[in-house]
Amino acid sequence: MSDTPVYEAPREWTRLHPVSPLLGGWAVVGAVFAYFLYQNMPSWVVGDDYDFLDEFPVLWVAIAAVIGFAAVLSVSYWQWRRTEFRLGDDTVYLRQGIVTRQQRQARLDRLQAVDVVQPLLARVFGFAALSIQVAGGEDSSVELKFLRLGDAEALRNEILYLAAGLKRERQNQQDPQAPGEEGAHVAPASSLRDLRAHLGERAEALGRPEDILRGTETARTAIAAAVEREVYKVPTGRLVVSTLLSGPALLVIALPIVAGIAVLFFHLDIVEAVGAIVGTSLVAMLGALGALFSFFWTRLNGGFGFTAGISEDGLRLRHGLMETRRQTVPPGRVQAIRLHQPLLWRWTDWWRVTINVAGYGEDSESVSVLHPVATRQEALTAVWLVLPDLGDPDPHGTLGYAMHGTGDEGGFLTSPPAARRVDPWQWRFRGVRATERALLIRRGRWEKELFVVPHERTQSLGLSQGPILRALGLANVEVHSTSGPVTPIAAHLSQEDAFALLDAQAARARAGRRRQTPEQWMAAVGLDDAVVADA
Repeated sequence: MSDTPVYEAPREWTRLHPVSPLLGGWAVVGAVFAYFLYQNMPSWVVGDDYDFLDEFPVLWVAIAAVIGFAAVLSVSYWQWRRTEFRLGDDTVYLRQGIVTRQQRQARLDRLQAVDVVQPLLARVFGFAALSIQVAGGEDSSVELKFLRLGDAEALRNEILYLAAGLKRERQNQQDPQAPGEEGAHVAPASSLRDLRAHLGERAEALGRPEDILRGTETARTAIAAAVEREVYKVPTGRLVVSTLLSGPALLVIALPIVAGIAVLFFHLDIVEAVGAIVGTSLVAMLGALGALFSFFWTRLNGGFGFTAGISEDGLRLRHGLMETRRQTVPPGRVQAIRLHQPLLWRWTDWWRVTINVAGYGEDSESVSVLHPVATRQEALTAVWLVLPDLGDPDPHGTLGYAMHGTGDEGGFLTSPPAARRVDPWQWRFRGVRATERALLIRRGRWEKELFVVPHERTQSLGLSQGPILRALGLANVEVHSTSGPVTPIAAHLSQEDAFALLDAQAARARAGRRRQTPEQWMAAVGLDDAVVADA
């Protein structure tokens, strides 16, 4: 009999881990500190006689900081005390609120994705946040911050299991440590003794850096995670080179060159110019530098160690340097795909693949990446992961024309010559084609883009036509998807072709929704009421 604890998702109301106030309060402290800098930094920079330490001595600043931190910690503590969650057979429940109580429900038949997220501090000490994304309006997700990693994995596994249409048998087993048996339940840590034991285990793990960097622990869960098969992994070298070949990186490289030209040919005093910029527009300059740094950091941190795999749960994505994220997107939840090839990636034939998943929203491109920098073959594989059947006898040939073709090659419907007046550079490279299962939209002469929308995931359709397009007999067809980084638009079609495409795609979307499988995908293939094998 193994002494390894078996983690199980709680069916009764349960609090988050007691360490949550400490792990979650730093964001508030950071926001207060940033506001303080914003209010006082301009006075320091321009050289006014104002001296902050003369007006507020160090002792009072320290006292105010301690009081502020204690206040933030107290609010976080009461928020933790008033936050509880539990798992039902078809819903995840979360109730919270200090003054006003709120109860949220995430229906498992509307499940879009389940993410296990570990910020750096939580990662070191063996905790994780669980993000449950469901279809709905904005802010429809349920986030549990923070649980022990084993508890988060157990809850994720059972959520995916139930969402697939399966029910776990609850009869007692001979072995008290057997997965699924009530005696094996380990509730989230709620006592000081349990917290000390957990932190003691993590202190031992600090001597094994590979365990911390891997971001996982060896934990037995009542319902085992589905077996995963790795499909592709992004090399770190390729990720770094692709970031250096991006537009912002070229801007950083070009700035010294432009400054040198300004000094040599226009005799511009660079020191005086920089001083003027810093003295009058420091906030704007810091904002621009912050945005530039954020771009590089997001690309490198989000793409580090990027691995994609498939399992019966669906699509598995793992990535992250400082903050690790393990995403599980069930089959059929991807609403649209975008393949993008920046100008400087063309000589290496690399592509960035992003997706729309209901629940992630518009501001979550870092979690909507299917492949940060793919070779041509990997890009085709990424599309296959989401849409195994393109409904075309020659899918690779069709996608090849979609990625690199021009004109009507491959059966694409193109823009008419009249589009040259409003789109002189890339009208020949625009095209749209429908296969039996998806709509393909391509555009771009120097920067290539390809949109793939499964017919059954078409939310709605629209036709737009401004005064200039109307005069030229042109129109745009908009394929509406869920909120996300992918916005498919078939632009600058002839008016007749646009109306025909609108009617035909509406019919294809209706037919696709009629033949799509039920939400509970395992029940659809006859696995209902099955029992998961031992962990």
